[in-house]
Amino acid sequence: MQKEVTIFWFRRDLRLQDNAALYYALKENTNVLPIFIFDTDILHKLDDKQDARVTFLHQTISHLQHQLQQIGTTLLVFNTIPLNAFKYLINTYKISTVYTNKDYEGYALQRDHAVEALLQEHTIILKKYKDHVIFEENEVLKDDGLPYTVFTPYSRKWKAKLTNYFAKSYPTEQYFDHFFTHATSGLPTLNQMGFEENTSIDFPSTTANEEIISKYTQQRDFPGINSTSKLGIHLRFGTISVRKLLQTALQLNETFVNELIWRDFYHTITYQFKHITQGKAFRKEYDLIAWRNNEEEFKAWCDGKTGYPIVDAGMRELNTTGFMHNRVRMVVASFLCKHLLIDWRWGEAYFAQKLLDFDFAANNGGWQWAAGSGCDAAPYFRVFNPTLQTQKFDKDLKYIKKWVPEINSLKYPKPIVVHEDARKRCLATYAAVLKKS
Repeated sequence: MQKEVTIFWFRRDLRLQDNAALYYALKENTNVLPIFIFDTDILHKLDDKQDARVTFLHQTISHLQHQLQQIGTTLLVFNTIPLNAFKYLINTYKISTVYTNKDYEGYALQRDHAVEALLQEHTIILKKYKDHVIFEENEVLKDDGLPYTVFTPYSRKWKAKLTNYFAKSYPTEQYFDHFFTHATSGLPTLNQMGFEENTSIDFPSTTANEEIISKYTQQRDFPGINSTSKLGIHLRFGTISVRKLLQTALQLNETFVNELIWRDFYHTITYQFKHITQGKAFRKEYDLIAWRNNEEEFKAWCDGKTGYPIVDAGMRELNTTGFMHNRVRMVVASFLCKHLLIDWRWGEAYFAQKLLDFDFAANNGGWQWAAGSGCDAAPYFRVFNPTLQTQKFDKDLKYIKKWVPEINSLKYPKPIVVHEDARKRCLATYAAVLKKS
């Protein structure tokens, strides 16, 4: 006879504490079986078999497994496509409900639709909850019901709504005795999954550094000092709660709160304007720009060998650590789109491949901002001058010398473009399209 269970499906919420859907699953049921799926639909598309994100994910699931075993249950882990995992579960257990937290990206929506259709065939209910963001989808709209496309008024409405919404934590630990007890389940090894451990990257702590957050307004633009939280990877995989981070930020620094609002804003844009998930510019006229797309110049940009030290430092930091300072992200993105006139989607894809904290909404939003094609974007005629950016934010070259030690030697390449010439070419190319629209 099949055992009766309720399924809780971990995805981008890899923690036991303050987990919305897990809280409701445990509160409403007494036999909750937690599962995680190493989704081969995603993993098989990764070319780098030492992808640091897979190592991070595997370490995180191992830690989660240990935590669950400490409280008398275990995580059932699959290495397959989600449909196969649920077919197994349906054949093995008597399931009434599956609980999970929402995932808003394009592939995730298709996956969830397919899984929900399978569950409905077996009269199993799928319950989904908001956990990844503070406000989602249609929760922050203009008074006329239309979505915001400019950040500042969105942030005002967001903050006004927050006063009537307590970003409460979910006390999951009250119901830990409602987990289903069953035999210990093992994890597939990285090798069994077709990957190797990446030992070259040190993953940041899940602890919010309150000193960094409190000084964030004054220090965040200077890449040569330890001035950013580096919590992006943990927000990406849900190894920390965005609600708890917001509670900390509200006490310490409004600028940091605004960063969390930007995160919600870009997720809302992704939800409201589906064409951007299909590789289109938010402002559709920007899809007509005649990009140069020089592959040699793109390679120089990827390798950090453009002859512009601030750009090269950023790319080398990314390639080595999976992280890039946010101010430098803006500079290198602007350089690719505007100095080199290379399609922003090339850069977006490269960041998606390299960033530990890759999140479609934020990555797409940032790249379209840099290209001028996004909502609330920098105007097309704004072209960052890498030299001035260096003088302003890394005048002692502390950051640059760390990543470009050969800066003053003959080994360092000459600039692949002249700033003023590249700027004029960019303005002419953009204007040729945008003046017609």
